[in-house]
Amino acid sequence: MKTTLLVLTLNEIDGMKQIMPQIKREWVDEIFVVDGRSTDGTAEYAMKNGYSVIVQKKPGIRNAYIEALGRITGDVIIPFSPDGNCKPEVIPQLVKKMEEGYDMVIASRYLKDARSYDDSLITSFGNWMFTSLINVLHGGKYTDAMNMFRAFKKELIRDLELDRDENYSREEALFHTKICIMPLLSVRAAKRKLRITEIPADEPRRLWGKRKLQIVRWGSAYLTQVLKEVFVWR
Repeated sequence: MKTTLLVLTLNEIDGMKQIMPQIKREWVDEIFVVDGRSTDGTAEYAMKNGYSVIVQKKPGIRNAYIEALGRITGDVIIPFSPDGNCKPEVIPQLVKKMEEGYDMVIASRYLKDARSYDDSLITSFGNWMFTSLINVLHGGKYTDAMNMFRAFKKELIRDLELDRDENYSREEALFHTKICIMPLLSVRAAKRKLRITEIPADEPRRLWGKRKLQIVRWGSAYLTQVLKEVFVWR
């Protein structure tokens, strides 16, 4: 099993300098930095330090996955944000769990004693609401269906049709935003009854860079997706 760490960046130079030295390169087989056209030197820093960099052609975090797909040689993808929210030491734990034969392993902020130190009352409620909806409507057994920090088989992107624009374009146009693949990945993996598990992992506070969360727009788009999936995908 080959693993690929996918470091997603947009103006994260301070976080890159602090977080990337904590990641041991032997933890994974390859590391790609997928940059959304940063203007603060993020991509240049990554290249200077020997990381393979993919500069996005299209904006939006979902396009980071799609544009990187052809370059990834790993069987397993681990998305990672260098803003302080993802703890580097969780990476080998995700790899170890995937080696047990799972299709997806989520670093859950709400499993057992884990917690998010970055949550507000609104985001905490939103994460609980979406996770509960996905469990009730789509047969999931998640404690954290929304977290980006997870490991999953690369083949799921195409098998679950997560690379098709029509799965996102209406919601993005309606709410004037760009959304991620993770909620839809959680929904369709549950519907397909794939082998999924979680490990507890704290989410520290974001320490660097500008927060990019769009609570109302993303929340509205994801809610539309989750409800629509009851009818449109089998």
